[in-house]
Amino acid sequence: MFRQLWATKHPHASHADAEGLSLHRTLGPWGLTALGIGAVIGGGIFVITGQAAANHAGPAIMLSFVLAAICCTFCALAYAEFASMVPVSGSAYTYTYATLGELAAWFIGWMLVLEYGVSASAVAVSWTGYFLSLLQHFDITLPRELVSAPLDGQLRPTGAIANIPAAAIVLMLTWLCYVGIRKSSAMNMAMVVLKTGLILLVIFVGWRYVNPDYWHPFIPANEGPGKYGWEGVLRGASMVFFAYIGFEAVSVAAQESHKPQRDLPIGMLASLAICTVLYIAMAAVMTGLVPFNLLGTDEPVVTAVAAHPQLGWLRVVVEIGALIGLSSVVLVMIIGQPRIFMIIARDGLLPPVFTKIHPEYRTPHINTVITGIGIALLAALFPLDVLGELTSMGTLIAFAAVCGGVLILRRTQPDLPRPFRIPAAWLICGAGILSCIALLSTMTAHNWFLMIVWTAVGFLIYFVYGYRHSRLRQG
Repeated sequence: MFRQLWATKHPHASHADAEGLSLHRTLGPWGLTALGIGAVIGGGIFVITGQAAANHAGPAIMLSFVLAAICCTFCALAYAEFASMVPVSGSAYTYTYATLGELAAWFIGWMLVLEYGVSASAVAVSWTGYFLSLLQHFDITLPRELVSAPLDGQLRPTGAIANIPAAAIVLMLTWLCYVGIRKSSAMNMAMVVLKTGLILLVIFVGWRYVNPDYWHPFIPANEGPGKYGWEGVLRGASMVFFAYIGFEAVSVAAQESHKPQRDLPIGMLASLAICTVLYIAMAAVMTGLVPFNLLGTDEPVVTAVAAHPQLGWLRVVVEIGALIGLSSVVLVMIIGQPRIFMIIARDGLLPPVFTKIHPEYRTPHINTVITGIGIALLAALFPLDVLGELTSMGTLIAFAAVCGGVLILRRTQPDLPRPFRIPAAWLICGAGILSCIALLSTMTAHNWFLMIVWTAVGFLIYFVYGYRHSRLRQG
């Protein structure tokens, strides 16, 4: 049994297994870059930035974004090498199966459920805040019981029924993913172009009203664990890391890419670079428009703009841009999560129903419906802080595993063709692992408790079903 748990799968076996999945190859480098931008630009700019600045980093949230981007760059290079060598869906799960074995692969796959499914729920919760702000222009107010989570950050009852708008937007986007990657990719491209234009408008218009005095002191004096000072900057980096996780969604679309060996590295690195510049510029404008301690709201960009009456017209633009941006993030995550499940089920670790492909739309349709319903339930029941920080933890663990996997495969199978090779792999991958550990170290004991519970549920599923039905175990 012990040998089976750590049995690895040759990377080239993934190519043979993927042949029967028959997904349409419709994405080029621009489509993949847009997919990455669509996943990255959303909750980070429109929600997490304000909360991290107000509660942890102050104006130095710009530095937090730089630290998180450096960590992501190390990890993106590792992903690019794996994606060029194993150009199939599955992302960190597939890479871990080839290097660390089946049990570790299942663990990472379970972490990817946090990265895709739970992050989509967190972004949908953010969507509700901007939706309610937009409704105020029409004097429409929805009952609090129908727009709030019934549980708070400590999982105590709040008296609310459910976050209905968050669940509704998830189900609408699930239908779009059901009918095909071509339609959802085209919709994502349109949303990416529009929301990027709106963000640039906010940056250029808002810059005229920035007060540099609000940036001093750039790093506020420490007021306690994780609250300002350099410790707060690092804590802010672990929070805004949530904003960057979307670049990894590019690797999930490997089997729908025209030339994955070339296009996947381009898509991942280009989307990461573009989004980093936009994040830092937006953080500078937000903390320059109002004192940073006022940004801890559900719609911090609206809070910053509304402080200047002459920018009243821009508030509506921000609200529309936020709704579009957050919708595109949810869309990309709903595209990614079913494909993770599909690859895991292909290996026998989940039931075969997750591998079914629609005869007309060529999408994992049943899998998409199951995923959409699960994401909608999480969005309806849980608050943003619980969902967002769990997502960051799961993603950091998966990223560290990919960096380690590159080093292991360099030793165990050095002759495998690598169209993209990381320069100074030991230095870059080692830095990626250490930076992920550094950000994980800032998480609270409550978050670690929830992570332990999540992990225990995952291992229960594996040993009850996955171990018995593993294709690798059956030869």
